[in-house]
Amino acid sequence: MAVENVVAEAAKGAATGDAGGIALGAGLAVLGGAVGTAWAQASVGSSIMGVVAEKPEEAMKLIVYMALPELIVLLGFIAAFMMIQKIPAA
Repeated sequence: MAVENVVAEAAKGAATGDAGGIALGAGLAVLGGAVGTAWAQASVGSSIMGVVAEKPEEAMKLIVYMALPELIVLLGFIAAFMMIQKIPAA
């Protein structure tokens, strides 16, 4: 229940131009991207290790699948950076 309140407060602050709400939204963007990346890499990494145990020659092809979830956190960082640019100067 508390997460919904935080997200609602961030959305309200971002809509009104409140610096605290925008900063909170930027932090949530990075946090969501990091958690999503960790979850994806955990499942992909365990699957890759199973394949590499049986076919070591496939290891170089599978590195791409391990690096692909990093885009999630990169997009979260870009979204946060764009939000921070909207914070009004003091």
